[in-house]
Amino acid sequence: MADKALFIGFGEPVRGREERAIDVFNEFVQMFGRMQSDGKIEGIDVCLLDPHGGELGGFFVVHGSVAQCEALPDDEEFRRAAIDASLIVEHFGIVPARTGAAVSDEMQMYAEAVKKVGHGAHALAGAHNGG
Repeated sequence: MADKALFIGFGEPVRGREERAIDVFNEFVQMFGRMQSDGKIEGIDVCLLDPHGGELGGFFVVHGSVAQCEALPDDEEFRRAAIDASLIVEHFGIVPARTGAAVSDEMQMYAEAVKKVGHGAHALAGAHNGG
């Protein structure tokens, strides 16, 4: 089971470049299919969001082991695809994420950190954020 993921988010295509954006999207899907067949990733989820007034138009979630997800950003084919995408869609970004059993481990670390902060910390946090 994959414990690591890469969230690859994207916004609207650059105006006037919508046709190229479709090509780049399809190239990403095909690349991830090859990578899954080759064992470079475990799987992929593709999501397109309904219009909602925000910057995020859709995203890929690439699932894999820690080693697979850490290697992906250095893969030349992936890097080339990311460069193409960054030139054709707004708000393109790649964010490491945790999934599966790793979520429980991460939440445990978070809970331990919260205990160190103590009661009333939410009021202090609001004061620092203009609240």
